[in-house]
Amino acid sequence: MSHMFRLLETGFNPAVFNMGLDEALLRSVAQGESHPTLRFYGWKPPAVSIGYFQGLHEEIDTDACAAQGVDIVRRITGGGAVFHHYEVTYSIVVPLAHPLARENILDSYRLFLGGIIKGLATLGIPSEFSPINDISTGGKKISGNAQTRKLGCILQHGTILLDVEVDQMFSLLKVPLEKARGKLIADIKSRVTSVKHCLPSAGSEPFESLFSTTVGALEKGFAKSLDLDLQRSEPTLKELEIAAELAAGKFASAAWTALR
Repeated sequence: MSHMFRLLETGFNPAVFNMGLDEALLRSVAQGESHPTLRFYGWKPPAVSIGYFQGLHEEIDTDACAAQGVDIVRRITGGGAVFHHYEVTYSIVVPLAHPLARENILDSYRLFLGGIIKGLATLGIPSEFSPINDISTGGKKISGNAQTRKLGCILQHGTILLDVEVDQMFSLLKVPLEKARGKLIADIKSRVTSVKHCLPSAGSEPFESLFSTTVGALEKGFAKSLDLDLQRSEPTLKELEIAAELAAGKFASAAWTALR
């Protein structure tokens, strides 16, 4: 029997709104006001998100971000700093009582990331689960993911890289030893890939077109892998109001961003 899910495509928004809406969806599903939800979105302007437990000034060059017009936001999920630009981001919200919820974190990642693996296969990119929370193709990372469990729900979100911008990413992050920067960049470049790198035909495709194509493939992948009955929808007015409040308050506040 298929699992009924809402499907949201919310386009490109600032970092604070993206994180605000993910939390608003978490609250809405937790309160039984909305069905379990799968959402796809992008970032405009580009942004760096830091994990809940990270120290802002230890990880991020805030002056460089300001100079390059890159937003900074703290996630409610753990994990490391992520530069968001040429990628598709998804979030999935499921009650812990749902048949698809797994108590074991590793099992949970393996199950949900099956949707991305199937979606990438639809594009012609074979990939595999790389524990704990990555997906790789040809031995290189193409997707990173993070999860939290709050309000009786699982919120998982993650990225599927459409292009790789390691040099710009490292201009925004702090590297403990400056002399190690070059080696670190070369190392990351050898271990990270993207849809564009995997599909020569995508090399000349405009970003918006590649974004749309990838979202379509991922929707099919999630539906097939998790046996979802995806009902295309929009966030409710209440969800949008809560997202706007969280964006302008919590996620835009210096106190939250510099929490650690």
